[in-house]
Amino acid sequence: MRGRWACMGMIAWVCWFTGPVAWAAEVSVAVAANFAAPMKRLAVAFEHASGHRTVVSVGATGALYAQAVHGAPFEVFLGADQATAQRLQSQGLAVQGSAYTYAIGRLVLWSAQPDLVDPQGEVLRTARFQRLALANPKLAPYGAAAYEVLHRKGLLEAWRHRLVQGDNIAQAHQFTASKNAALGFLALSQVVVDGRLTHGSAWVVPSDLHSPLKQDMVLLKRGANAPAAYAFMEFMRSPAARAIIRAHGYED
Repeated sequence: MRGRWACMGMIAWVCWFTGPVAWAAEVSVAVAANFAAPMKRLAVAFEHASGHRTVVSVGATGALYAQAVHGAPFEVFLGADQATAQRLQSQGLAVQGSAYTYAIGRLVLWSAQPDLVDPQGEVLRTARFQRLALANPKLAPYGAAAYEVLHRKGLLEAWRHRLVQGDNIAQAHQFTASKNAALGFLALSQVVVDGRLTHGSAWVVPSDLHSPLKQDMVLLKRGANAPAAYAFMEFMRSPAARAIIRAHGYED
């Protein structure tokens, strides 16, 4: 939804552009683990622009959804897929029509060891590695995408008993960064900043090997009367926010 919302949304829009406001408040944001790095920068930029603070809860999309259903005080939900935002709206837990695709993620096969992962990902066909880390596919869309890749490349059975599952993509990154797993399917945003690989070696997985990682945010009912929540939703559409998101390897 590209248009303006009702009166409250317009108020938030105007106040954001006029700089920090006297009625600065907090907004509680649930954030999918793959988006944790850009969210740190976005929170700082949002506070500078609006005066509002963000209180961020990071986790697997499925786990955050369960918390929202059971009464967690989130006002804005940033998932790693589109289905969760749609489900929250259909269950009456989110404002109808507020869902917006804030990012399109990319999956990457990464190793902390330089020169280990080749540009085509053929390293997956070798048998000398004991562990491949990924996120729990039942909770994390990036984990489900990793399973799709292994299946489409005919490698799922070869790796099935060597997979190490993290509760979310952040834990999968920890397993790989610590070298407890030689390889890991991660979010590109975890290993790239400003278009450059921070360290290690990587294969950016072609997007046609898995379902699109379109990530939707949605305004939850708890934030329906909160100016700071509306301001954050609007800020995420701004050129400043889009630039930060792209810098972490996401597509518009």
